[in-house]
Parts: sequence; structure tokens; C-alpha cells
Amino acid sequence: MFKRVFLVVMDSVGCGTAPLSHLYNDDGANTISHIAEATGGITLPTLESFGYGNLTTIKGVKPVKNSLAYYGKADELSTGKDTMTGHFEMVGIHTTKPFMTFTDTGFPKELIDLLEAKTGHKVIGNKAASGTEILKELGEEHIKTGAMIVYTSADSVLQIAAHEKYFGLDELYRCCKIARELCLDERYKVGRIIARPFIGENSNDFKRTPNRHDYALSPAHETTLDALKNEGFDVISIGKINDIFNTCGITEAHKTVSNHNGMEILNQIAEKDFKGLCFLNLVDFDALYGHRRDPEGYKNCLIEFDNDLKNFLPYLRADDLLIITADHGNDPTWTGTDHTREYVPILVYGKALKNGDLGTRKTFADIGQTIAENFGVKKQKIGTSFLGDLK
Repeated sequence: MFKRVFLVVMDSVGCGTAPLSHLYNDDGANTISHIAEATGGITLPTLESFGYGNLTTIKGVKPVKNSLAYYGKADELSTGKDTMTGHFEMVGIHTTKPFMTFTDTGFPKELIDLLEAKTGHKVIGNKAASGTEILKELGEEHIKTGAMIVYTSADSVLQIAAHEKYFGLDELYRCCKIARELCLDERYKVGRIIARPFIGENSNDFKRTPNRHDYALSPAHETTLDALKNEGFDVISIGKINDIFNTCGITEAHKTVSNHNGMEILNQIAEKDFKGLCFLNLVDFDALYGHRRDPEGYKNCLIEFDNDLKNFLPYLRADDLLIITADHGNDPTWTGTDHTREYVPILVYGKALKNGDLGTRKTFADIGQTIAENFGVKKQKIGTSFLGDLK
């Protein structure tokens, strides 16, 4: 048994078209391959040594015969291609009905009317928009009028942007909690309500702050995280994991302000003596570069992570297991600003392990089943452990 498992999610770093991609208009999408192609190639020596280049064609990242890690990729069993669906599936939840989206229409008038009445604030926006662009468009009006900026995206989210100084963080969080209650109604049941605080004095210098907070739906049933917690194991979240799971199954939570900061916290956690799972989400790939269709920024973010990963490896002990994966794709060369339905990588490293090909897995839940088997806790109904394949 591995005493500690570190599960790192490279948010949105998909690795190629999957069997059902065509149902989402994503046939041909390949996040990592297209980033490398669009930017003249990418150098990722640590991930290359793990066998990353064996999963798909990545310009600048070669396939290797004797990798340092086990490598494979996984298809998504659930319906959808969003953050919650991907993360939930990893630990045993099969989502058959996708969370609601309001990308094309904005939120219904009756919901907006209720939100205004319950919060005492008018609403402006109410459309799908980039989080930075809508601040340029409506930030000054928000400061003048006190109206909340409500917007959505291709994800199942209702986001409320408000100024930390002129509106106040506590007031923003209060309004988001009200929105969460309202959106438990089946007619408006989005996966997450997201508080998007910002600072600045005019449209030229508005900037979002790290005080984002997600109010997510709780998982439909107990997950591998709950099973671990119930048996007394540590379940340490870093980044937005705690928000995604609405605190369910988490024993300790750490917020982050960037991918690099998340990796720094991972180093700090690895220095401690714990028994169980450390679960990290690196959101910058998705939020800063995927949705904004910025291949060059995405490339630089991947290079930074590869270096941070190299620096993390010495912290691992002989009885530690590292699993690197993703929750969906977000090909920055694709049409629109939505996630892309893709395979996700599974890279598995341990200092005492050999290497090998884990093949193409049928579900992300194989990860959770492997963790469950390792710690001897209750398994979920989907997924097949690959623990026995690790030599």
C-alpha cells in the first residue's frame, strides 16, 4: 500500500478526440497537440520522461521507450464536459444528466427577478461573457449603481462579479449564497454559483482578485473522498477541489492564487507526515488560457508546470504515489470558448515503481477505484482499479 497519494489535475489539458467527441461538436479537438502545433512546438522534459508523448502527437515532446512513469489515457463515461462532471467521475459518480447551461439565452427573467428581490440589488449583464471583458463593459456601471454583474459561460455556472471595496466581499458572498438556494430549483439547477470579486477604479485597470468562491452542488452520493474520510484517512484539497465537492469528503483545504502557488503548497504538504490523499486542481490552464483561446499563454503555463513538477519529485517518498490527469479538454485553437470533449492523460509515478502502458481506460473513475483499493476503503460502482498493474 502507498501511504500517500498525490492526485494532480491539469485542469482542461485534454489529449485528443474521444469516441463521443462528435456529439459535442468536438471531433478533431486535441488540447495539448494543438497548443504545441500552434506555437511552434513545446518543451516539457519532465512530462516527456513520464511518457506524455506516447499518448498523442505533441510537437516537441517525443515518445519514449523507457518512461519514468506508467502512462495511459481515459475516456469520460458521463454525459458532459465540464469541471464538476469530470472531477465527480474521477471519484465514482456517473453523471447521466448534464448540469444546466444558459449560454445562449442568459438566465430566465423569473430567476433574475427573484435574485433581485432576495438580495436587494439590481442585476446587469445576464449573458454569457468573458470574465475580464464583462468587467470592462459593466464594471464602472456596477460601481455607480451598486447593481450586481451576473453572467454565465459555456459551463453550468451563474457568476456574480462585484467590487471588493464598493460592494464588499461579505455582501458578494451573501448574494451568492442566495443565488445558490434559488438555483436548487430544477428549472435553474446550475452546477456552481461563483463569486467573482474584483478591484480597480475604471475599465482600464479592473482586475479579478484571488477571493473567488464557488458554491457547488454536493455530489449525488458518497464518493471515494467520503470513503477515505469515513475510514480516518486524510483528504487534503488544494485549489478549487474543496469548492467543487462542496466540502464533502475533505478533511483539510488550502486555497491557491495560481498554478505555481498550488505547486508550492503541494511541496509544503509533501513535507508533512500524513496518510491518505492530497488532491490538487491547477485551474490556470483552463481559466486564463483555454477559455480565452490563448495558445501561447497556455504553452507557457504548461512549461511552468513541467518545471514545478520536476521540483516536486524530490519531495516524494518511496511509499508515495503521484497521479497526474485532467478533467476535460479546452482546446484554445477550437471554435468558441467552451470546453472540449477529449481523452484525458493518466500519468502514474512512484519512486519504487517501474513503468508501462496503462492503455485506454473506459472511465475517469479508474483513478478513484485505484485510490480506494490502495487504502482498502469502499469502492464505487464504476471504474476498474489499475493498482495491480503497477509493479
